Amino acid sequence: MTWRGFRVLLLIVFFVALICKACLVKDIPTENKSFTQNQSQLAPVEYPSPKNITIGGIDYLESQAPIGKFGGELVSSTIGEGPKTFNPFNCKDNISSQMSGIMYDGLLSSDPITGQPTPKLAKSYTISPDGKIYTIKLRHGIKWSDGKPITADDVVFTWKDIIFAGLGDTSTRDSIVIDDKLPSVRKIDNYTVEFVTPKPFAPFIRMLSTPIAPKHIFMPAVKKGNTYFDSFLSTNTKPKDFVVSGAFKLKEYVPAQRVVFERNPNYYEINAKQQKLPYLDKLVYLIVGDLNNEVLKFEAKELDVISLQGSKVARYKSLEPHSDFKLYNLGPDTGTMYLSMNLNNRKDNKGKYYVNPDKQMWFQDLNFRTAVDYAIDRKNMVLNIANGIGTPLFTPESLNSIYLNKNLKPYDKDLNKSKELLQKSGFYLDKKGRLFDKHGHRVEFDLYTNAGNTEREAIGVMVKQDLEDLGMKVNFKPIEFNSLVNKLVSTYDWDMVIMGLTGSPLEPNGGKNVWLSDGRLHMFNQRTPQEGKAKILPWEKELDYLYTQGALATKFEDRKKYYDKYQEIVYREKPMIYIYSPIRIVALRNKFKNIYPSSLGGITHNIEEIYIGK
Repeated sequence: MTWRGFRVLLLIVFFVALICKACLVKDIPTENKSFTQNQSQLAPVEYPSPKNITIGGIDYLESQAPIGKFGGELVSSTIGEGPKTFNPFNCKDNISSQMSGIMYDGLLSSDPITGQPTPKLAKSYTISPDGKIYTIKLRHGIKWSDGKPITADDVVFTWKDIIFAGLGDTSTRDSIVIDDKLPSVRKIDNYTVEFVTPKPFAPFIRMLSTPIAPKHIFMPAVKKGNTYFDSFLSTNTKPKDFVVSGAFKLKEYVPAQRVVFERNPNYYEINAKQQKLPYLDKLVYLIVGDLNNEVLKFEAKELDVISLQGSKVARYKSLEPHSDFKLYNLGPDTGTMYLSMNLNNRKDNKGKYYVNPDKQMWFQDLNFRTAVDYAIDRKNMVLNIANGIGTPLFTPESLNSIYLNKNLKPYDKDLNKSKELLQKSGFYLDKKGRLFDKHGHRVEFDLYTNAGNTEREAIGVMVKQDLEDLGMKVNFKPIEFNSLVNKLVSTYDWDMVIMGLTGSPLEPNGGKNVWLSDGRLHMFNQRTPQEGKAKILPWEKELDYLYTQGALATKFEDRKKYYDKYQEIVYREKPMIYIYSPIRIVALRNKFKNIYPSSLGGITHNIEEIYIGK
């Protein structure tokens, strides 16, 4: 997982969402009972995937969906303060990744139903028998939005001068390091590129969905170095300065209000009449601040689409037959929600501990972490926060992951077990029921989450109550998203946090920078770049080994053994305590056609084919 791996939080690799397992669940429950993955599963929808077609020497993608009408707009929304950048190589949050991902395509994508790699900027690809050489054939004749051709020079430049060079966010580069070596890339001719990995590396094919940059636009910024590149294509950049390959191009950005995209007239997908897509003139994202405001805007018909919290679903289900929208059940969320404690017991360069030494002692204690885990009432959270539309979660792999370790058994809240574990480590209650450690220090700490995400705020309130039942004093502090990100990965001055990571049900390697001990999102024991693997814990070392071997193995059965074991370690050591997996319910206006919902791509994965009809 990466910064795109946070849902309205941190989160990177927007394209990682394109590699999910295809599975739909039907019949949205309206009663307050747990909705499990095994209830009412639907067969995958039949999405007519686009096909390659050559016309006049130009290699197009041709839509196989029904021909639609041109014009109109689709209005969606984002939570929080909006994007922080439009540079696809410098995104450290999910919203920025989503916005930039609209404008820049990669060589490959993933079929929204099967999850198999499919062509985008590339027309085709081959992998050598030894699994190390990837030969990519680009589409002839397709263009950037400014009319210049898209060629192998753009691809080699992107990978060699941006990604491999470590400009911007390094999560993509970090995830493809193999035995401390990077793959190589070279141009064979104007429309052929070759990648070579040091060893067979199963996740690499998925990484080819990474956006490709126009060399003639990005090269001047690259030459000026990392500092300049970090501010390149910022939210202050004029829309006319964007040159893109995706279906839409930035038209307008009004801070804290909206982001507006307009159709790219040079997009390389066409319909059966050889008309260039997309059908829609505009794609609009309103910046709504919080989830409650988002609901109000949808009900005021200012939004066309909304993801619903469980507490809203029953009402919307009752309104659906008499409304202008339809509900779609996309099954279990492909991401994970968790609680984590700061295990960092090191000092900064001024000799000051990142975390109070008393708290370090608590958080480093497995008995303490396990006591917290058993105190959390997951079933009650599913019932009261998700309105029964979700399932308790106990592992870092999502419930629909093909790598889910099903041998890890769920368990209920057990305060007696929590108290026994605390007593083993010398914790005790005074006459007022307050918890103290064996040195007489009151157990008090701060619990953070990102303000505006009402679901996480509600979880925080319940966690606070659950832990106070053990005599702990919990200071619950929802704070602004960017401030929280800064605490997690820059200053390290936090105690406990409730957050979420996106993920892929088909490829665990996206979580490499979370689970490797020197990963950029190894937030529960974050190290500075200078520290590397300093003071690595024994189980962190084991995670390093398992994650590395899991990527190098090429057969599913072999890979699953490694990923099963990593889940066992997280389940046992509890650096992250998982909470529950909500069911994804989306409401969309009926006027939109060519809708093919999938658990992988969601509702608008084929945005270029969607049109407004009767």
